[in-house]
Amino acid sequence: MNKEGALTEMSRASQPVEVAIIGSGPAGLTAAIYAARANLEPVVLEGEPSSTSDQPGGQLMLTTDVENYPGFPEGVMGPELMQRFREQAIRFGAHIHTVKASRVDFSSQPYGIWTDDPDTPEPTLRAWTVIVSTGAQSLMLGLDREIELVGHGLSTCATCDGFFFRDQHIAVVGGGDSAMEESTFLTRFASKVTVIHRRDALRASKIMQQRAFENERIEFMWNTVVEEYLGDHALNGLRVRDTVTGETSTLDVTGCFIAIGHSPNTDLFAGQLEMKDNGYLITEPNSTRTAVEGVFACGDVQDDYYRQAVTAAGTGCMAAIEAERYLESLSR
Repeated sequence: MNKEGALTEMSRASQPVEVAIIGSGPAGLTAAIYAARANLEPVVLEGEPSSTSDQPGGQLMLTTDVENYPGFPEGVMGPELMQRFREQAIRFGAHIHTVKASRVDFSSQPYGIWTDDPDTPEPTLRAWTVIVSTGAQSLMLGLDREIELVGHGLSTCATCDGFFFRDQHIAVVGGGDSAMEESTFLTRFASKVTVIHRRDALRASKIMQQRAFENERIEFMWNTVVEEYLGDHALNGLRVRDTVTGETSTLDVTGCFIAIGHSPNTDLFAGQLEMKDNGYLITEPNSTRTAVEGVFACGDVQDDYYRQAVTAAGTGCMAAIEAERYLESLSR
């Protein structure tokens, strides 16, 4: 396998590899760096560009300016940051393939991973340890030009992007705890935050509702949905519709945060790994170990709280170190 090339397909390996990493992004590529530096020659299945749920580089590939990642005082573009991660992993010996896993079998070691037809009898490769870093995706509204406007007035992370909207009027779409948390946080920067909710009551917990209602910078648009993003190259308004009267109007905002939830990319592991009710993978406390020996999970696929690039990278480091120590314990 060619560690320099991003292959479109993989030939079936005759011997099990030490470490296979499914998914990339900050977690997977950090795991690759650490595993490669331990001379484990990890094989990384980074995903496919055509996939919305498992694209190479993760969610940062849809991010413009990243100003909260340590080491970049002037900020860095999301795709550039991920390219640096990738180049560093390759430099130390990681084998990176631009393919998406289609099936896994964690019933016995070495574990099987398929990257093509999941019904093929033999897996594409086998691995003594597997690190899962398939991440999560923000739920979106599904409107035209949505992806195009991410990073140009449209965002899914107040912690990441709130700073860019100082003294501006911005909107938050959603009615749960995440939406209230984002709205309250954004009042540190924005002159006004308008919460757009499709119902006439919030789903958020009482304490989160109270904090939002008591914040003088937060206003609410009830029974309202967003129908269109306005602006050519950057967002400068929203076309909204009243779900009761059917009337449409324009809301003049320069930013919009979608806070209707996240979905972890865990369908591949159904029946193989334990999951929470919300679909996130379960790992042991203060560890990346799953209930399956030799299988580790890191990054947003198991983190439904922080969801930051720097915390994902940290758990990627943990997963690689834990995989290395697990391999040392095996009698083969």
